[in-house]
Amino acid sequence: MSEQLRRRTLLLTGGALATGALIGGGTAPAAASTGPAGLDDAAADAQIQRILSRIVPPRFPDRWFDITEFGAVGDDATDCTAAIRAAIQACHQAGGGHVVVPAGNFRTGAVHLLSNVDLHLQEGSRLAFSQDPAAYLPVVPTRYEGTECYNYSPFVYAYRQRNIAVTGSGVLDGRADATHWWDWTGGPPPNEGPDKTLLLTMAADGVPVEQRVFGEGHYLRPNLLQFNRCQNILLDGITVKDSPMWNIHPVLCRNVTIRDVTVDSPHGPNNDGIDPESCTDVLIERCTISTGDDCIAFKAGKDADGRRVNVPTRYAVVRDCEMADGNGGVTAGSETTGGVMDIYVRDCRMSSPRLERAIRIKSNPQRGGTIANIDVRRVTVGQAADAVIEIVLNYANVITGAYPPDVHGITISQLTAVAAPRALNLLGLVDDPLRDIWLHACRFDQMEEENSIQYVEDLRLDQVWINGVRVDN
Repeated sequence: MSEQLRRRTLLLTGGALATGALIGGGTAPAAASTGPAGLDDAAADAQIQRILSRIVPPRFPDRWFDITEFGAVGDDATDCTAAIRAAIQACHQAGGGHVVVPAGNFRTGAVHLLSNVDLHLQEGSRLAFSQDPAAYLPVVPTRYEGTECYNYSPFVYAYRQRNIAVTGSGVLDGRADATHWWDWTGGPPPNEGPDKTLLLTMAADGVPVEQRVFGEGHYLRPNLLQFNRCQNILLDGITVKDSPMWNIHPVLCRNVTIRDVTVDSPHGPNNDGIDPESCTDVLIERCTISTGDDCIAFKAGKDADGRRVNVPTRYAVVRDCEMADGNGGVTAGSETTGGVMDIYVRDCRMSSPRLERAIRIKSNPQRGGTIANIDVRRVTVGQAADAVIEIVLNYANVITGAYPPDVHGITISQLTAVAAPRALNLLGLVDDPLRDIWLHACRFDQMEEENSIQYVEDLRLDQVWINGVRVDN
């Protein structure tokens, strides 16, 4: 680290930096410690265990319903929508079980899950979703970027169901591309811009959700998988790819397990990997994610509609996941209005020339909400394209508003990064500073630029190295 960088870090953190000897090829120590909220390692582990004790994946009766017995043909041509729905209905009416998608390529429109049904994709199976928007009508109650409305059905969807799953080693292929769904994001009309503005205006004006009807003739893209107001959810082993926008979106759900899932969607706009929104008790483990936007993003509603619903995302564990392309590896926001709290990230690996940031929190004074007790430990970052850690309150360049977020109690320990433009981009606001940010036993190598740190109270750097120099305060 240059002397200029050391002096600037001293100025921005408001504390004296340790002299810090060069440590060559050494590694940051894995010492036990106490974070801003007083959580030491043992207390944090105990909290994680309490969360995990409440997360119990659903189990299903030993009944099996093969979609081919209901008329589905895996020839990549036959429309199997009706056959899949018939199999799900039969399974549900029988008291639950497994709806089996065998090896083959099955074309389908919207798939609606019912309580006590596991949609099981066997090895070699592929659900190839229609590129025709009409296949996702009639409209259903959904949440579009944090605002409730009626819109095209998500491709796999459940509403107010219990004990539902999508399992197996098959593929859910959204088949979105530059001329289907993704072209709704910009460019010449028609595109989503006017509809997004209309939806936000409706929410701000208090228009009832039942009157916020989009779908045919409109351009709000659906999710690939969305579970709305459901309990006891399991996603296990599947691959999802090329969603119109967010890939996996549990919203207002409780008891969610997402494990051994691959999200392969690196090219589309706004196609986040896994976005729990206003959910409680979530486990995401052993997932591999590459997206055109955030890999994992915790959300909680947006602006006026987020304040109306006012439900946080709380009590989540992310562990042993791998992230490649994406705007952020693990993020909170930008839809933070209901609050994002008690998120624990452990033992993840992140690296790509197209991974912009590893840990990212983003909001602004129009969103509001409390973002607190975000606890990140043992994350290994290879290459990142922007700041390794970014916490900013000017998302979308908005710096004024009546609802400033409350961001505090952020712990990041034992994070290492091999190469990136900079280690830290921490930006509060003059009347709304970030508070209680704590980095412990972290190492950042091959950082090209100075940290950017403004309007931060109680920033603590403890056993932190940048480019081989210790920068504690």
